[in-house]
Amino acid sequence: MPALVLASSSPRRRELLARIGVVPVRIASPDIDETPLKGERPRDYVARLATAKALAVERAAGEVVLAGDTTVAVGRRILEKPADEADLRYMLGLLSGRRHHVYSGLCVVGTDGRPRVRVVDTTVAFKALSADDIDWYVESGEGMGKAGGYAIQGRAETFVRFLSGSHSNVVGLPLFETRALLTSAGIALG
Repeated sequence: MPALVLASSSPRRRELLARIGVVPVRIASPDIDETPLKGERPRDYVARLATAKALAVERAAGEVVLAGDTTVAVGRRILEKPADEADLRYMLGLLSGRRHHVYSGLCVVGTDGRPRVRVVDTTVAFKALSADDIDWYVESGEGMGKAGGYAIQGRAETFVRFLSGSHSNVVGLPLFETRALLTSAGIALG
């Protein structure tokens, strides 16, 4: 039976994997350049990063590597993690009252060494955010370090007026697609 290596140090991804009964035998945090390429579309960006992360992890015989990357996009604009509070406020202003997309790229490198890649797209719409809403969220500190400047599994869930697609994708790991990829790679689910 193959063993799973998770190419991510994200505690959210480990928690989500545990929901489907999967515990990685080890965690690897690949160090890759995550800068978007000029003109790169969000869907292509997450697929490229997930693949690069998975391929950057050394894999022993009998190991399967899972890597993921999630980003928030307003149109073709990729919203990375906010650099500071001002950047977070800017992002929340962009998301206010409009739909945006959360893309996750998944890559599983099986025991055969072949990468299998999927991209998941979830549409999310925030209510129109008041200055007080933005202040409340920024002061919580929750949006720092998160793609797009928010965590749906926390306070930002109160801003969501519409969601179409995978909720777990917005958290950081689309479980339906992850389950399918892991099963096809021979990983036993609990």
